[in-house]
Amino acid sequence: MPDEIDIREDYLARFDTDLLNVILKDHSTSKADEQHNIFWATADYEHLGKGYQWNDEIRPATISGDNSHIVMPRVLKTKLTQTARSKDMAEVFTPSWICNAQNNLIDEAWFGRKDVFNRENADHTWTDTTVPIVFPEEKTWKDYVADRRLEITCGEAPYITSRYDTTTGEAISIDHRIGLLDRKLRIVSENTTRSGDWLEWAQKALKSTYAYEWQGDSLLLAREAMLLTFIESYVAKFGKQPLDKSVRYAAYIISWNVWQMDGLKGVVPQTCGMKPSAQQSLFGETLMEPCQGCREGGVRHHNGQYCYIRKWNNSDSSKDKIRFIDLIKD
Repeated sequence: MPDEIDIREDYLARFDTDLLNVILKDHSTSKADEQHNIFWATADYEHLGKGYQWNDEIRPATISGDNSHIVMPRVLKTKLTQTARSKDMAEVFTPSWICNAQNNLIDEAWFGRKDVFNRENADHTWTDTTVPIVFPEEKTWKDYVADRRLEITCGEAPYITSRYDTTTGEAISIDHRIGLLDRKLRIVSENTTRSGDWLEWAQKALKSTYAYEWQGDSLLLAREAMLLTFIESYVAKFGKQPLDKSVRYAAYIISWNVWQMDGLKGVVPQTCGMKPSAQQSLFGETLMEPCQGCREGGVRHHNGQYCYIRKWNNSDSSKDKIRFIDLIKD
C-alpha cells in the first residue's frame, strides 16, 4: 500500500483493469447500454485542455498513467487553489479531531454510553479503545454495521473514513481511524473470523454508508478513500489482499452510495436550468424563466436530472433504484 496520503489511481488499476470505470460511474445519468461517469464540475483543471473542462466526464485516461498526479487531496493543492475553492464552492475541510468528536456523539446516542471507540483528549488527540466493543442488550454488532449513515456535501469524506487528516495531511493508521465506515469495519473485524463472513458484512457496511458531493474531483477522492479503506481493513484482518472480484464489487457499491448531486435541489449539478416561458417579449421572442422548483423552492419540481440511489434490500432488479428526493419527508 502506498505510504503517501495521496491516492494513486494506478494502484487501484492494478487490481482490475476496469476498476477505474467502475469507481467513476454515475448511475443517475447512465443508461442500460451507455455508461456515463461523474464529471469535473469545477474549472480547476480546464487549463489542462480537452477532457478537463467543467462539463467533461472524468475518464480513466485523464487520471491515470502520466496523469495520475492530477487529482490530489485538498491539503496537497496550492494555497491559492484552496482559497478559491473555499470562496467559490464553500469548500471547508474539517480536522479529524472534530470529525471524531461528532461521530462520537452519534455513537453515544446509539450505544447509550460515552467513549465507545475512543476517549477524546484535551489536546485534540484521542485514545483508542483497545478491547472489543460491547453492545447494549437490545442491540447487536450486526445492527450497528447495518445502521444507515449519510455524510452530506462530503468533500473527501473525512467523516466516513480518516485515512489522513484532511487539514494537516498526516496519515492515520488503520487502528487509529475514526470515520463512520472505519468504525463499522472495526466491528466486522472484531466479530468475524472467516474471509467470506468478513466480506459479507463489510459489504453491508458499505451498503449502509452514504454520501454526496458536487465537485467531481472531491467525489472521486471520497470514493477511492472508501475503497482503499475496505482493502486496507481486509489486509489488516487477514494479512493478504482481497480478490479482484471482491474489490470490484466493493467499488460497485461505493459508486451507487457516494454520488454527485446538487444537495439543495437533489439533481445532477447544473442540470436544472431555465425553461421557455408562456410570455413573449415586445419583439415576439420567447422569454425564459426559472423552473418551478427554482422559482418556488420546491425540491420535487426541478427540471434537472434527479439523482438515484440503490435500494440494496430490494430483490426486484427492475425496482432497485429510487430518487434520493423521494426518501425526504415533506
